[in-house]
Amino acid sequence: MVQISGNNVVIKGALGSFFDGGGPLYWDGLGNNGGGPKPGIFMKLSLKNESLVTDLYVLNTPTHAIDVDGVYDSTVQRIIVNNSLGDAPNAISNGLSAGHNTDAFDVGNVENLLMQDIQVWNQDDCVALSVSNNVTFRNFYCSGSHGLSIAGGGNGPGNNVTNILFTDSVVTNSSYGLRIKTDYNATGSVVNVTYTNIFVSNIKAQGIDIEQDYLNGGPNGLPTNGVAVHNITYRNVTGWVAEGAADYYVLCGVGSCKDVKYEHVRITGGTVESSCNYP
Repeated sequence: MVQISGNNVVIKGALGSFFDGGGPLYWDGLGNNGGGPKPGIFMKLSLKNESLVTDLYVLNTPTHAIDVDGVYDSTVQRIIVNNSLGDAPNAISNGLSAGHNTDAFDVGNVENLLMQDIQVWNQDDCVALSVSNNVTFRNFYCSGSHGLSIAGGGNGPGNNVTNILFTDSVVTNSSYGLRIKTDYNATGSVVNVTYTNIFVSNIKAQGIDIEQDYLNGGPNGLPTNGVAVHNITYRNVTGWVAEGAADYYVLCGVGSCKDVKYEHVRITGGTVESSCNYP
């Protein structure tokens, strides 16, 4: 619905300005999984050569909010994605949260990107990162989301995620905290990823989650090892999960996880026993 692109450009939202996606006109609790027709991704950013996008306010997106795709050597900062109205049920959502599949940032095919000073209220991934290299996410506040997520692997060559840093962030009131998910029978790699100085709270499913069993958008409990998950570091990660959640859940394929390190990590509160098939 909105596309912003450029080479060595500065895009700056004026004080008091906002984009309104009209989400309440479409929200039915089902998102992209059925129900009435809905617009696709609300905004796409394609930037290169030291471009800057800053000070945007995006409100009430029907489904996914911002697609950061084909961005090189650039910065995206001081962005607010506010889909908090979608937390409540409406007349056609059958008691479910009306907003669904409202990813804040789908990031892919990027290199040398800095995203910082971001605030998100939504009902799906705060960040969903795929094929990319050398990306830093700094000072994120994520509420109501599925956390800070990496979705690695695919069905062809070059499905790699490398050199990723998530730092100085908060994930709260969310289904997941920190998440690496790879698809069943996919190939590729997730290598050199660091989560550091992150606080999670009131997490409903898992605080730290690594899964290699995604099929058709959900886990099937059968991990495969076509995606190498190597050199993953969690450092200074603290917080708590809600009753009925697990502090940790790690399900790796045979031999595909390597050098996963936890330094000063403490997540507590889960009443579901944590599970880890890779130490």
